[in-house]
Formats: sequence, C-alpha cells, structure tokens
Amino acid sequence: MKFTLSWLKTHLETEATIDEVVEAMTLAGLEVEEVENPAEKLAAFSVAKVLTAEKHPDADKLKLCTVETRDGVKTIVCGAPNARADMTVAYAPMGAYIPGADFSLDKKPRKIRGVESSGMMCSGSELDLGEDSDGIMDLDSALEMGTPLADALGLNDPVIDFEVTPNRPDWLGVDSIARDLAAVGLGKVITKPIKNIKGNFSCPVEIKTDVPEACPAFIGRVIKGVKNGPSPQWLQDQLKAIGLRPISALVDITNFITYDRARPLHFYDVAKLKGGITVRMGQDEEFEALDDKSYKAASDDVAICNESGILGLGGIVGGESTGCDDVTTDILIECAYFDPLTIRRTAKRLSVNSDAKYRFERGVDTGFLLGGMDLATKMVLDICGGEPSEVVVAGDIPAPPAAIEFDPMQVVRLTSLKLGDDEMSRILEALGFTVEHGPLWTVGVPTWRRDCTEGADLVEEIARIHGYHNLEAVSLPPLPGRREPTATLTQNRTRLARRALASRGLSEAITWSFVLQDHAKLFGGGEDKMLLDNPISSDLNCMRPTALIHLILAGQRNADKGYPRAAQFELGPIYRGTEPNDQALALAGMRRTETERHWAGECPVDALSAKADALAALEAMGANISNLQMSKPTGDYWHPGRSGRLQMGPKNILADFGELHPRVLKALGIEDRVVAFEVWPENIPAPKKKKASKAKSALVLSDFMPVHRDFAFIVAEDIQAGTILKAAQGADKQLISDVSLFDVYQGKGVEEGQKSLAIDVTLSPKDATLTDKDIETVSDKIIASVMKVGGRLRS
Repeated sequence: MKFTLSWLKTHLETEATIDEVVEAMTLAGLEVEEVENPAEKLAAFSVAKVLTAEKHPDADKLKLCTVETRDGVKTIVCGAPNARADMTVAYAPMGAYIPGADFSLDKKPRKIRGVESSGMMCSGSELDLGEDSDGIMDLDSALEMGTPLADALGLNDPVIDFEVTPNRPDWLGVDSIARDLAAVGLGKVITKPIKNIKGNFSCPVEIKTDVPEACPAFIGRVIKGVKNGPSPQWLQDQLKAIGLRPISALVDITNFITYDRARPLHFYDVAKLKGGITVRMGQDEEFEALDDKSYKAASDDVAICNESGILGLGGIVGGESTGCDDVTTDILIECAYFDPLTIRRTAKRLSVNSDAKYRFERGVDTGFLLGGMDLATKMVLDICGGEPSEVVVAGDIPAPPAAIEFDPMQVVRLTSLKLGDDEMSRILEALGFTVEHGPLWTVGVPTWRRDCTEGADLVEEIARIHGYHNLEAVSLPPLPGRREPTATLTQNRTRLARRALASRGLSEAITWSFVLQDHAKLFGGGEDKMLLDNPISSDLNCMRPTALIHLILAGQRNADKGYPRAAQFELGPIYRGTEPNDQALALAGMRRTETERHWAGECPVDALSAKADALAALEAMGANISNLQMSKPTGDYWHPGRSGRLQMGPKNILADFGELHPRVLKALGIEDRVVAFEVWPENIPAPKKKKASKAKSALVLSDFMPVHRDFAFIVAEDIQAGTILKAAQGADKQLISDVSLFDVYQGKGVEEGQKSLAIDVTLSPKDATLTDKDIETVSDKIIASVMKVGGRLRS
C-alpha cells in the first residue's frame, strides 16, 4: 500500500515530518517497508535558462548551447532536436548521477567532437519522469533560474510504502491510516463528511442479485450526460506518485477512491448495456476483461451479467464490452459487497491480481456502501458533470458487527498496562468504536473492524495505540537445553559467496586482523590511532585497513616454496577507525599471475579474472549484477588503468577489483603481478519481502529467432565500455535482450585520444518477426542513445 505525505494530510491535520509519520506508523503496528522521496533523487538537478543554441561546427546533429545555471554560464553540447535559445531546461551539473540512463556525468568538462561540454540538459526519461526521450524537458519559462528541479516540478512529496496485514483491510485506505495516526496523537482527523446526493430521476437500469450468499448487496446509480476525458492534474499527480498510470477521468476516480477509502468501484457504459444487471454464479462463460485477458467464469465464481451474457467477475475484474471510453456519456456506478472467501477462491484459481480483488478478499467496509456511492457520485459530477439518478439497492446491506462485552481489567491482566478508564475509552473511540460504561463495558465495533470479535482484540488495540514500546520489558524464564542461534542474512549470504569462490578454485584463508603499520599505510590505513598498545609481535602492530595484505604475502611465500599461481580469499573484518561503525565486513581475494604449463594452453590471469571472481561472489549473495555500474576505485593501491569499481548508484559501493599497483607490490616484496578484489557484503541491499504464493510465474519464450546487429562507436579514450553498453541496452528495453562488447581498437584510422568499441546487440522479437524497418528503427535508437553518452558511429 502506497500513499504520499500530502495525500495523508488531506485526512489528517498535522505538522509532523515524514520521519515522525513513519515512526508513529511503526509504533502503531503499520510496518513501513520503504520511503521514497523523489526530491532526493533529483537533488542535483536545477532549473536553467538557454541563452544561445548554435550548430556544432563538426556535427550536424549537435548544438552548442550557452546555458545560464546556478553554477554560472556553461557551454553544453546537446543532441536534442528541440534545444533552442530562451528555453527553460533541467540542468545536470558535472558529476551528477542520471537515474533514467543509469550513469554518472564526468566530474570535469568532457570534449564532444572537439568542444568542451560542462554538464547536461536532460529529457524526462533521463530523469525517470516520463517516457519522453526525443528531446530535453521544456519547462515553464516563468520558473526562476537555479530553482531546485524537485520544487519546480512539485516532486518534493515523499511516498510511504507499507505492508498491510491480512486482518486490517481498512488500512488499504488513506483515511483509515489517518484515523490510527490521530489516535496515537499525531494530529486531528479532518476527513470531510460525505453528503447524501439525491437523484433527479428513477434509475433506468434494473439491478438484482440472485446469490445473496456471494453478493449480499449491489448498489447502483446512473449518471447521465457525463463528459469523460483526462482527469484533473491534481488527480493525475496523486495517482502517478504511487505508481498508477492515469487513464481517463472515470477510471482515475475509481482508482482514487480505491486507495483513498479502500472502496473498490466499477463504472459501466450504459449505452453498451443490454437490459438490466443480474448478479449470479458463472456458467462456464468466457469474456474479454479490461486487463486484455480472457477469463471463464465457473459455477463458483460471481458473475455480473445482463441479457448479452457475462460482463465481468464481481469484485475482481470488469469486462471490456461495457468499459467506459472517451465517447461515454451515461454511466452506471457499481458499489457492491462480495463474499471474501468467494473472491479469494476465484482469484486463486484464475491467478488474477487486481486492486479490487486485493481489497474484497480481505473484506471491505460494509458500512460505506451508500457513502462510497455518494463519494463516487460527487467526484463524477465535479469532474465530468452530469445528472444523477436515484440509488438502487439490490439485496441487503450486511448488519454491523456484534457489540463486545468488555472487562477493562483484561488490559492489566494481559499486558500489565495500568491505564485509566478515560484513556482506554479515548483510544477506542478514536479508532471508531463506541463505549458504554458499566461493570462490563459494551463496545460497539465499527463496520470496518470486523476483525475485532472479543475482549482480547480490544486489549490489543489499546496496547497498540498506547505503544508497545511502553510495555515493561520482562525476560522469559530460560528454556532447558541448548538452543542454536539463527543465522543472519549476512551470514547466510557470505556462506554462499564462500562456496562460490571455492568452486572457482580459490582457497579460503583465515589471517590476522593485525598488520605491520608500514604495510597498512600502503592501503590507505596505518594512522597512529590504529596502533595496538600491546601487539603480539612487532610486525602485527596495527589494525588492518584491508584483508588483502596477508593474502598477498601468503601468495609470495607459496611462490618462494615452489607453489606458484596462488589463489586465496578471506572473509573477515577490516578497520577504518576506532569507532564501532568504523568496522566493516570484507570478502577479499587475490590471484597471482605466474605462467603455468598446461596441456590446454596458458590460461592468463588478469584484472578481468578478479572482476569475474567479484561478480560470482556478488551474484551468490543475491546482488543484481546486471544493473551494476562501473567506475574507478579511489584507493591508490590499485593500478590506475587495470582496475574498476562495481557499485549501485554513486554511493553504494559493492566491490573493487583489478591489478594491484606495482609500487605497492614492490614495497611488499612481491615479485610478480597480482590481481585482487574486495567485496563489501553488508552494502548489498536486503531483499524485499514477498507475499507467499504457490503460483509460479509464467515462462516467457519467444517463437521468433533473435536478430544480431553489430555496431562500432568512436568514443573518448576515458569513456568506459560499460557506459556504452548500458546506453545501448536502454535504447529499447522491450526488444534488446543482450548487449556485449567484442572488440576494442586503437590505432590507424582512429584519432589519438579516442578508441573504437564494437558491440553485438541481440534483438529478441516477442510478437512477430522483425522487418527491415523495425531493425532500422531500433538501430537508430541505439545510435542516438550512445551519442548521448559521447559516442558516434564509426564510419
């Protein structure tokens, strides 16, 4: 479940910050999984003004732009066709990470066709703000230069994602979250009451339910004369913020109410209906659904039908035959209640997952059927206009839950909390319960809290809102016998990584956490504060800054005794300072590069061998190695031209690898070249929790042969091949299944300071064999994408 802070504040009057909201949710039992703040991702970007835009002297498709930025006036080489003078643009300074293209700009000006370019003007797709990649963003000219881009675009609204427990379907609406937060004292509920909207004429569509056990109540109303089209900008922004795609005003209204009040709705185009609406069980009828799939309603499934047949699966998915579109003028609003078990059984059998199904299978608020109808009516009238009919209620709205006879002394007995009657009453009433005092309290249960059926449930609510952290901590008596500790995520991951490295021929070593201070200084450590007061020997007098030192020295000792080509790794701690947070877990390994006689020929060991080892360890630990970025390591003990860094974004470093600097090896007394890697297991993000399911994902195979196309690009010598590969891969994520580098050339025909990179692009068609025109279109996209990162097609 996702919602924005601004959305919450339409129901809760509060001055709380996002951190305070998250803390209050957590203490109240709402398990927050992630907080995504778009402003953080766009922190480096700002509004800039294009002063001039002239043709590049050496490139027909490039322009030289003089741009006024918050960093001063900059010259930027731009390939966007819409770049022009007096344009307001999104400016990325040097060194900025471009999220949509997944690369970082150089920290220094870079020459593009002989002209230095300082920074970048970005398109919407490059900033993950849309699919528009044909040109740079054309912002409102009224925006002031230097304004942070997040503020200019209104994207400084944090999004909270939390896990909804199955017993709390009310949390699937933002208004209920506001209610709980108000109960814990974070603010005041300001949800506007819903006014009853009377109809101007009788509902022309007859509605009935023949299966009250599966669909107890079906409420309908016709609105004539609506005008469908794009929804208001506020509504589109609200839906896009939580990952929903705006479609039309009518569809967006149903999606909004689904998330705002946990009330799924469905709109029918009256012009496409034949006769009245009947709710019955299915009769093995097949229909085309709004999700572009076909389903068959069996005898256990709730079917919404009319004279033409089935219109959809009640509470799960509607049919395409009566869907609303741009020419819809009259609609029928469905606001119904379906049996949760029936919905769950049907959805599981058909493997359907929709927002409506997710709520109906948990149980929606039976007391909000008429309220949901009035809210939907008001939004339709406000946004689309029209004239409403009277409301038709088919079936019977379920009765409210039974009241609970509650002994307030249960709170003390079960939790040891000693709260006054007034405080316990306040908590229950703030959550929507009613309280009648007496020797035993009579507590009325709201219709959205059918999970509360006995006194212990009320005790849980009181303790939850008062705060579990306020409960007195009492240790349980120890159990007899020995209990093995449970392994942590990092322990499980590193065990798999050690196994992966051993399978690659590396031997595991366990060495000292102490090294010689002079050796530590070679690897960026060795400060006096890291010296030991009482070292066990004179050459082990300093805490190690890396686990590589002992491995390298051990490899040399092996070579001295006639055992060349040592390959070893170690998992252990390293120390960057004297504070607890300065200790980190490292997985380090090394290979010596001596020549070996072998019947299969020489198997050279180089920097790429260390990279392969690091990637094998990362993959074994669950890292998504296909999305890692490449950069240069910062430690000066790495060879400057034969080393690299693997990272997720600009800050999260997962591994360094490459050949060690000859200067360092000479200082250690090493006689041959050594390649090595350092992996940081604790930097790998924890996997997101997934909902348990026995269903397996569908196996997607293509019936069409893949197509290979080769490209050769001229790039500056300092541009990494990985940058070109990622740019090409991102040109068309649907068709391009693989990109690989097969040649690097420098020499005759290539200008000094540049190199030629040849790549093989695999196109995997999904729906039909690719035509020459299709291939040409993708090729143009690839060339354009690579040009944005500094490449040009080799002639």
